[in-house]
Amino acid sequence: MAYQLNKSIVMVGMMGAGKTAVGQALADRLSVPFLDSDEEIVKAANMSIAEIFERDGEAFFRDRESEVIGRLLDTERAVLSTGGGAFLAERNRQMISERGVAVWLKADLELLWNRVKHKDTRPLLRTADPKKTLTEIYDKRVPVYALSDLAVEARSEYAIADMADAVIAALLTRPDVLTEV
Repeated sequence: MAYQLNKSIVMVGMMGAGKTAVGQALADRLSVPFLDSDEEIVKAANMSIAEIFERDGEAFFRDRESEVIGRLLDTERAVLSTGGGAFLAERNRQMISERGVAVWLKADLELLWNRVKHKDTRPLLRTADPKKTLTEIYDKRVPVYALSDLAVEARSEYAIADMADAVIAALLTRPDVLTEV
């Protein structure tokens, strides 16, 4: 089946929800580029996100993140994966809504914890009690993610391809975003 992407798709959600993996699979299925705002920030700064947080602080990082998201949304239609905190900023939500569509990969806390607990690449979880920190972040962010244009439930039994299928099914309810050709 072939598709026409009419607006960029912006993957939003918590760390560990699968934004990058599902976003890449989705881009492949739709034959469009996959872009990752975090990756673009790392390239531009020539340092990791953790290093940027440590050196310049979260506010500096969030400003760069907004600039990069805007630039990527102004390029060709694509699937864009964003960092877990990107959608929290009103300016980013507005920009995404105007120029694309936000798809929330809605994963429950236990699934997220199982995916991130063995990784040390999450600067926000470098705390004495990372699960408690993840829970606090989750509780604060979920009401904001709920403002997304579309939500697709992530399930532990789903493979990446299953999630990509579920996202396509949700996107097909929005002909302004995705159509079959």
